[in-house]
Amino acid sequence: MSGAPYENSSKAHDGAGHRARLRERLLRGSNEALLDHELIEYLLALAIPRRDTKALAKLLIAEFGSLAGVLSAPSDSLLAVKGMGETSTAALKIAQVSALRLLHEPVKEQPILSGWAALLDYLRADMAHLTIERVRVLFLNSKNMLIRDEHMGDGSVDQAAIYTRQVIKRALELSAASIILVHNHPSGNPSPSKQDIAITREIAEAGRRLGISVHDHVIIGKEGHVSLRAKGLI
Repeated sequence: MSGAPYENSSKAHDGAGHRARLRERLLRGSNEALLDHELIEYLLALAIPRRDTKALAKLLIAEFGSLAGVLSAPSDSLLAVKGMGETSTAALKIAQVSALRLLHEPVKEQPILSGWAALLDYLRADMAHLTIERVRVLFLNSKNMLIRDEHMGDGSVDQAAIYTRQVIKRALELSAASIILVHNHPSGNPSPSKQDIAITREIAEAGRRLGISVHDHVIIGKEGHVSLRAKGLI
């Protein structure tokens, strides 16, 4: 059930002192000054200034498992939590979008292969906690600079649709010299399936005929990531 009544309530709360202490710790401390649920609590407090948001923050952490899980949760899933409304959901999503853009900056500004750690940080933040499989392709120029980072499709919990013709056609449209395939495993385990390996080799072979190389296929999960190139599977 949507929690809009909680969000829109004008009843004053008695947690103003607690909120002030959180603010002081945040402004005076390091990036670890607040616990995960306190970060969520303070974000919600900005959206629902007249309510005590501590219990709601803890409920969200319990529901989605972690700070990353809360920020990555789909908007409709957040809205389904009692106490959440559109304003509080937007506060959480803007935090997620801001974090992703911050992580994406170094990916855009240097050759992908020399900034591999930055790329993995960005991909994990964006994809590790998704509840469906998502496919994206990074299209690179001859200097391995990012031309385009495109969402190519979504799949079920255990299967994502990667179409060879679609990927290669888009690479030709963008005059890409190479590509990096990326998808996530909602199970958390990033180990490649036989299908993952087969489709990677199919795309690599199709690209090779047209002078487009597949640098890698990276699989992201909550438990880590796997590079098919590093595994010797491409």
